[in-house]
Amino acid sequence: MKYTGIALLLTVLIFCFGCKKDEGETAFDLLTGPVWASDSLLVNSENAGGPGGLLEGFQGDAKFNTDMTGTFGMFTGTWQFASNETQLVITTEALLIPLTANIDELNKTDLKLETIFPDPENNGQTLSIRLTFKAK
Repeated sequence: MKYTGIALLLTVLIFCFGCKKDEGETAFDLLTGPVWASDSLLVNSENAGGPGGLLEGFQGDAKFNTDMTGTFGMFTGTWQFASNETQLVITTEALLIPLTANIDELNKTDLKLETIFPDPENNGQTLSIRLTFKAK
């Protein structure tokens, strides 16, 4: 029984150390490496990236530069990580307040963000926003 516990512990340790990211694959590197093409732009689970949609301006490419500036569709601004790199804060003059989004996924090919944002048409109400991007 003792050996089973030791074997289990060794298996867990090997698995954990084997899952380490390759050098250079920090969240900063993953975010700033590619140009990100918008894949889906949803508000309350509805497409909002098309003509007349609330997120129409975010349609297209997003580029997060290493100097913490960027382009986000037709907008320019700044970005930063928050909450131990689990959130992304985008600031642009096009928005009255910074957009703070949870990073649901960030890898070499996919970027998925979710946030709640004040509804500009209904004071006191919020919108559920999901933005997904694919690396070009």
